[in-house]
Amino acid sequence: MRKEKRMSCSSSLIDVADPLVLDTSVLINLHACKHGERILAAIPNDILVPEIVAGELEHETSRRNGEQGFLYSLVANGTVTLAGLTEAEYDIFYELTSIAASLDDGEAATIAVAAARNFLPVIDEKRGRARALAKARAAGWSLDIFRHPAALATLGDQSAIDALYLALRDGRMRIPLESADGVIGIIGIERSRDCTCLPGYRDRFAGTPNRSTDEGSMAFANPED
Repeated sequence: MRKEKRMSCSSSLIDVADPLVLDTSVLINLHACKHGERILAAIPNDILVPEIVAGELEHETSRRNGEQGFLYSLVANGTVTLAGLTEAEYDIFYELTSIAASLDDGEAATIAVAAARNFLPVIDEKRGRARALAKARAAGWSLDIFRHPAALATLGDQSAIDALYLALRDGRMRIPLESADGVIGIIGIERSRDCTCLPGYRDRFAGTPNRSTDEGSMAFANPED
């Protein structure tokens, strides 16, 4: 049985040259961090997004908050390629979406494209990661993209920290349990209290108030300007 590799805060993508296939939540995290376009442009891997994933950003909320526009800007400038599913990939997609504990369409499409083309899926949700491991290969995490050496070099230390914080606070980015201490060490304990998506948040920060979102937003207004 194949097992997922454990990771800390270093990226598992360092020696991976394969194209990456991004799930919807990964795009949401990259949009939330305010530096997503720079991060993806810096990474040497080709980046694919299934058209079905793009369709999950067609709803009113994603249009209003800019997630849909973010994706299509990435496509327009050539950073990301939209991928339609082949007949073989649709077969995998339908298999994944028809099982009892079905995945959402975006996860299933991401796994189908990655499995058929031997690309690397990037998925954060537990169920999707388990299905990717069974069908294709162990998936990467959003965190792998944020901590890729090329992304860190492009952003610089402070912007990389800010991007990670915003992805956690506003994108509610999921990270592996074993990376939690390292991530908290990077963004700091005070900022970590704002990130309720962190593994074991209640045990770590029970009874400690979050800083106001408004205060955080003011501190990180237009970080790409």
